[in-house]
Amino acid sequence: MSVASSTASTEDTTGAPDAGGTAAGMASTPPPPSAPGAGGVPRRKIPWTTRMRRDRSLLIMVAPAVLLLAVFAYVPMAGNVVAWQDYSPYVGIRNSPFIGWANFERVFTNPLFLDAVANTLVITAFQLVFFFPVPIVLALLLNSVLTPGLRTTIQSIVYLPHFFSWVIVVTIFQQIFGGAGVLASRMRDAGYTGFDLMTNPDTFLLLITAQSVWKDAGWGIIIFLAALATVDPQLYEASVVDGAGRWRRMWHVTLPAMRPVIILLLILRLGDSLTVGFEQLILQRGAVGVDVAEVLDTFVYYQGVVNGDWAFAAAAGLVKGLVSLALVLGANKLAHLVGEAGVYQRA
Repeated sequence: MSVASSTASTEDTTGAPDAGGTAAGMASTPPPPSAPGAGGVPRRKIPWTTRMRRDRSLLIMVAPAVLLLAVFAYVPMAGNVVAWQDYSPYVGIRNSPFIGWANFERVFTNPLFLDAVANTLVITAFQLVFFFPVPIVLALLLNSVLTPGLRTTIQSIVYLPHFFSWVIVVTIFQQIFGGAGVLASRMRDAGYTGFDLMTNPDTFLLLITAQSVWKDAGWGIIIFLAALATVDPQLYEASVVDGAGRWRRMWHVTLPAMRPVIILLLILRLGDSLTVGFEQLILQRGAVGVDVAEVLDTFVYYQGVVNGDWAFAAAAGLVKGLVSLALVLGANKLAHLVGEAGVYQRA
């Protein structure tokens, strides 16, 4: 009898409560922890003075870089006011009259500016298709095919042209593909004359893309190999156990690991799409002609520095900067929509 009574009392205390017990149980149940802090404790905002003292070593270390950036990047931005002036360097900014948006109207109605924009977009689109994937493909080949020692040797050889200036790069291509170059001499010996790739406007797009690949593909390989080094080897082992071949492993393991870096560099490339290589193009502009080699950077240089129309060049440069900013923000927003961090994201 005692056992039965104790069992009944246990059922009364641990079983489903009645209607009155439900309200009492709900009232006695503690509320769930609040979201801001772990365990329901709200996070205390640290004063900025405390954060400054805590991070003073890092702030002192980064201060010289911030100072250089401010002096050489942000302070000169105040000079963009000349885009709204009839500026003359002989009287200065203070004495130059303001003319409103007249310089911007001249920019958008100038056919040379529109031609420069068209050439810039064509070069950017072509290199985005035929140059941007090259480092990715080379990084995949070096990571999956070669031994570590041979991979390091090839990577060093491919990366070496990145340290060459564009003057050296164009000179090397001139010595190989120019009218007096090695290839043209061999073709003349074989009976073919008139070969000069460096002065042919029809092949100029291929020429500058090949120069960019030869010079900068090694830099991209380093970035993508660094991304591949973060892949957990257990993922490859698990995929092998599941029966995945080499192509399956690359598609389902390697490329997803590289996707954040690919999207990040693609966003940066889009933001830099209106800057397609000032030195590279200005060195070859006279050889192939303005029609195919004039881009926004060379247009601004010749209008502002050579012709002395500083206000017009400043307006054209501002238009280029605003379009580049819009491309970065738009591409970064698309990256957030597909679940990637992009260049930046809100905390």
